[in-house]
Amino acid sequence: MAHRDDPSDPSRRLEPVNLPGLEEQVQARLAEELGWYDARARENQRWYRAIKVVQLVAAALVPVMAGIGASAWITGGLGSLIVVLEGVQQLYQFQEHWIAYRTTWEGLRREQHLYEARGGDYATAASPPTLLAERVEALVAREHARWVSVQEAAARVQVQPRDG
Repeated sequence: MAHRDDPSDPSRRLEPVNLPGLEEQVQARLAEELGWYDARARENQRWYRAIKVVQLVAAALVPVMAGIGASAWITGGLGSLIVVLEGVQQLYQFQEHWIAYRTTWEGLRREQHLYEARGGDYATAASPPTLLAERVEALVAREHARWVSVQEAAARVQVQPRDG
């Protein structure tokens, strides 16, 4: 039979370890990250939707302008606008960032709800604030690694000068 202080005893309950101010620090960090990801997701969503609406309007105007006999400069300009806006979207990746930031925000909110309800792993954690801090930082690190990966891939795809 294991002694009650034996760390290998499965019936031994871990005592919570909460440093003074730890919960407040973790909650502040979580709130900061939730705010940042929410703001960035909204901003990227706005840019993506604005670009797409302008593209749709410009595309719809091309046949109308051609039908009424508008100058080739107008119809050509509308076509060029569509291409330039798509280039801006591809360059800045508004849709991809919107989805990634919103996904990270949702993950952070899930952890916040589980933590506040002391559900899931938080119910049995020796230190729920420490577990929350670890999970918040893991989500943020994962998003940062994804962002770096996308930036590196974009740098590799840059147009190379042609040999002439």
